[in-house]
Amino acid sequence: QVQLVESGGGLVQAGGSLRVSCAASGRTFGRTGMAWFRQAPGKEREFVAVISWSSTFIYYTDSVRGRFTVSRDNSKNSLYLQMNSLKPEDTAVYFCAGGALTQEERDYNYWGQGTQVTVSS
Repeated sequence: QVQLVESGGGLVQAGGSLRVSCAASGRTFGRTGMAWFRQAPGKEREFVAVISWSSTFIYYTDSVRGRFTVSRDNSKNSLYLQMNSLKPEDTAVYFCAGGALTQEERDYNYWGQGTQVTVSS
């Protein structure tokens, strides 16, 4: 069983920065991609970014491209999301997911519990 635990969420003013992390433990799920999703209040969960095992393939949703940076450290079984120039519309619970290399949440078998990011205007 693989466990994913997010951390680093919090409250930040618009224009500020925040980095969220995801630590994987337990049985490893192989050399697969990992992704970040988010869910804003009253909305469905949406794709944010995906990164391959080797970090050679990275893709962002349009609304965060140029502001967010996804990275991973396989030696630490960790995934990161650096968020800059944050906007109030970035407010959401951020989830990490593992086991695929797509934008579709149904393709991922492993999920964290989420971490809240709130951006004040």
